[in-house]
Amino acid sequence: MPRLTPAAEQERRDRIINAALDCFAERGVHATTMQDICRRSGLSPGAVYCWFPGKETIIEAVARQRHQHERELLDTALHAADSRTALHAFFDAYFDWLADPAEQHRRRVSVLVWAESLVDDRLRSIVGDGIAQRTLALDAIRSGQAAGTVTRHADADAITRLALALIQGFILQQAWEPEVDIEGYRRALDLVIDALTPRQAD
Repeated sequence: MPRLTPAAEQERRDRIINAALDCFAERGVHATTMQDICRRSGLSPGAVYCWFPGKETIIEAVARQRHQHERELLDTALHAADSRTALHAFFDAYFDWLADPAEQHRRRVSVLVWAESLVDDRLRSIVGDGIAQRTLALDAIRSGQAAGTVTRHADADAITRLALALIQGFILQQAWEPEVDIEGYRRALDLVIDALTPRQAD
């Protein structure tokens, strides 16, 4: 059998991942079988198992891609001149991402994975890797407080947790209500950022 080109390999991998996400979204992670994923992808079990030996490895692949992109968004934002600009830049980029219909579909599966992770240690580890990324912003928030550009009325760790909750909360609401007003949410989020980063921090 001729070796697949890199482009063909990527296409096949994406095809399996997208088939799995469709199955997860329709049936849930626990109820979906690898056979379901094979049928939906139109590939043989051998072709699918060559790339992914189980559902968890597919979820891990999706999570790795997401975590990498989140890291890139954070790194870009943290190069801003001040904390207010950095927070606005990060959330603007993140919610542009969440506005993408393809990402909305993937995030629906994220909510299912969050629930399953409460009773599945492997999935919990995957979810935990994403949550842990908030610590990347912790030093920046502390530096902003020291420089007087972030309010000192809240603990830096609590501020990063609030930021994470604002993202996770929207994702959950969007899963329930796909037509939720993302622009209205963003405008309200801007007010929260401005309150945390007053022109003259307290």
